[in-house]
Amino acid sequence: MDLAERYGNVGVLGAAGKMGSGIALLLAQELGRRRLTPEGRGRRFKLTLMDIDDEALDGLKRYLRTQLLRYAEKSTGMLRQGYAARADLVENAEMIDAFIDETLDLARYTTDLGALAGCHMVFEAIAENIDLKVRIYRTLREQCGSETWFFTNTSSIPIGVLDREADLGGRLVGFHFYNPPAVQRLLEMITSPKTSPDLVAGARQITQDLGKKLFPANDVAGFIGNGHFMRDALHGIAETEKLAGAHGFAGAVYMVNRITQDWLVRPMGIFQLIDYVGIDVTQCILAVMNRFIPDEGLHSGLIDELMKRGVRGGQNSDGSQKEGFFGYEQGRIARVYDLERGAYRPLEASWTKPLDEALGALPAAHAPWKVLSRDRAKDAKLAAYFAELKGTRTLGAERALAYLQRSKAIGEQLARSGVAQSTADVNGVLINGFFHLYGPVNDYV
Repeated sequence: MDLAERYGNVGVLGAAGKMGSGIALLLAQELGRRRLTPEGRGRRFKLTLMDIDDEALDGLKRYLRTQLLRYAEKSTGMLRQGYAARADLVENAEMIDAFIDETLDLARYTTDLGALAGCHMVFEAIAENIDLKVRIYRTLREQCGSETWFFTNTSSIPIGVLDREADLGGRLVGFHFYNPPAVQRLLEMITSPKTSPDLVAGARQITQDLGKKLFPANDVAGFIGNGHFMRDALHGIAETEKLAGAHGFAGAVYMVNRITQDWLVRPMGIFQLIDYVGIDVTQCILAVMNRFIPDEGLHSGLIDELMKRGVRGGQNSDGSQKEGFFGYEQGRIARVYDLERGAYRPLEASWTKPLDEALGALPAAHAPWKVLSRDRAKDAKLAAYFAELKGTRTLGAERALAYLQRSKAIGEQLARSGVAQSTADVNGVLINGFFHLYGPVNDYV
């Protein structure tokens, strides 16, 4: 079965979730585009979107229609070429409407796992739970044909473990999209020694079809992205514990978050990033990594304690940020969780100003991430900034340099241990997947 035939019957499992909905959109766009090509004209395409929640599937329908409109409006050249033989479609608006309606007609929404039977490719984006995934894959192995390819969006579970436990015979590949899948260009592809060479080749082509930039990772729990992020987060937690004695827990969280955002010139501080990913998801990923890499102590008592208190982070269904280490108003940090009080403390100058003074002023060469991200000369400006940072004698500079050194050591270890094929791949994942302006393995420290 060639790849063109496989595109004729595609399924998404967990299609209404945060990741699954984005994957569903990417596949809908690709199938809609293929219908209009000379090779695809007249062929049948089917996209089965399965989730356990009817209400969430209703939301998925609305999401797909809205996003397909945006895609079609940006693709009028492709639509004009694809609809050249349609005399009834003259105006761009008519072609856009036709593309949306015809693409949505390819989709089937269901809560029945059995509806995925017969799919030639199944993309899975369910909870990061080994037992659940194995159970689902065993069912799919029985329901689907012996040639079906499976793509798992797992961000931490070894692919070889899932393949072996579900007896998939090498028909599973790790296809780790980054959030949100429709926007993020990065895709980590993870293979195990058993992964079929045909699947690997097909997966590479699909990556190109979906407009993604592929970074290969070897089959070690956490892979490259979370392999770095989880260890980086644990370092941030350790730094917080060091500062908490003098500044209190809430003050230490505020300070370390500022260091990792402002001093390291990142789009988010480490605790805001954990909130975005979800404290619950972070705990789950750490548990998986700790299970398969037991000698590193990849565990956080603080994360466990926050989960016990119901402080979970993550996003609401409308995309707004839930409370985690921070409380948010209109997407901005407005308060900090105080572990000692068990309540949130509003950000007020009466207590944050002394913390800022303790950190000290940023070097004169500093520019915020948002400014540098649009600056073509950012590399030279970052080099000048970090050179000045090394000569700055403040608490903020000291802890920032320690953070940079730890981040670099993590990146080098990922390459040295074979998780990544090179430090360049580590840097590529952090730059493309986390929107860092520079990779962790650099000459700044």
